[in-house]
Amino acid sequence: MPSFSSALLRWYSENGRSLPWRNTRDPYRIWISEIILQQTRVAQGYEYYLRFIDRFPTVEKLAEAPQDEVMRLWEGLGYYSRARNLHAAARQVVLQGRFPQDYAGVKALKGVGDYTAAAICSFAYGLPTAVVDGNVYRVLARYFGIETPIDTTEGKKLFAHLAQELLSVRQPAVYNQAIMDFGALQCTPRNPNCNTCPLSESCAALAEKKIELLPVKSKKTAVSHRYLIYILILRHNANEEALYLRKRPTGDIWAGLYEPLLIEFPHQPEDAEIIARLEQLSLLGQSSVLKPIVRNIKHQLTHRLLHCSAFTLHAPQHPPTDFIAVPLSELSRYAFPKLVNIIFDTMDLSAAKEVRLSDSHRGESALSLQ
Repeated sequence: MPSFSSALLRWYSENGRSLPWRNTRDPYRIWISEIILQQTRVAQGYEYYLRFIDRFPTVEKLAEAPQDEVMRLWEGLGYYSRARNLHAAARQVVLQGRFPQDYAGVKALKGVGDYTAAAICSFAYGLPTAVVDGNVYRVLARYFGIETPIDTTEGKKLFAHLAQELLSVRQPAVYNQAIMDFGALQCTPRNPNCNTCPLSESCAALAEKKIELLPVKSKKTAVSHRYLIYILILRHNANEEALYLRKRPTGDIWAGLYEPLLIEFPHQPEDAEIIARLEQLSLLGQSSVLKPIVRNIKHQLTHRLLHCSAFTLHAPQHPPTDFIAVPLSELSRYAFPKLVNIIFDTMDLSAAKEVRLSDSHRGESALSLQ
């Protein structure tokens, strides 16, 4: 189908984006860019890519870095398993002696799937491997009027086969970049610019008025709700305060990042429930003071809505176990989830109302405002 491919290549020659990872055939740099751009807009990923390459210019530099440093540089991008996998894969490459040079070898790297392997092989080695990302799904579904859901096994096979069939064997890298840019800039998810589209005369979705209906997804993942209470336990030293932190475990969101004490409830808790939980943890003493920082802020993840409140706790009865006390001046050395950084940004301890434990009602886990 040369008309489709040639039209895209002509469009790309006039409208393609100039991006730093397109000016190299280095598989390491292309790999870094592709991992960063998973679930991340180009505008946001651009600066992260430059910082990452500046700090880790080679795969050897990345492999020898501590994971905490990699996570700190990734802070704010989200989907932190990408950073952990990137670090692990860099060590794989160093052990192997060089970056893999074929599709199977690239895909064997931790965190690399079909799309990323195809992109690296195409852009770094000029191999005829078609990429299929969200932009490609959208362009192909609209132009050919395909209503097969893209999130089914049948749909994935259909689109992968079609993308490979359309690929320009002579210019695979340029063609792959062209169709992705076309989806990102011209055939956008909302309000695509059909008036200036070079494919408009033969676009099935435009002719059938189905632009907003394609591509089709069959599944809608239900949003789950989680109720988080952060307790920022502060320790007073002679010169400055320190905050107790722990590294989040594997098997849940934000694994490998740092956070203050977290208490999770199956519902939005009352203050008395929070106090009761702190008493169970033996964290409350006669002089303990709670200060609310934020109340019920909402933080959206892909399929989760987090409801979060946060308090500071001064003078705990016992410091929490398995936590480290970090001076406030050294917090920048640690990587935190975005939600925790939001809490840090809103902290104003002098302005917060104090919430003291009422000695006369301690057995009832009551709070009193002063």
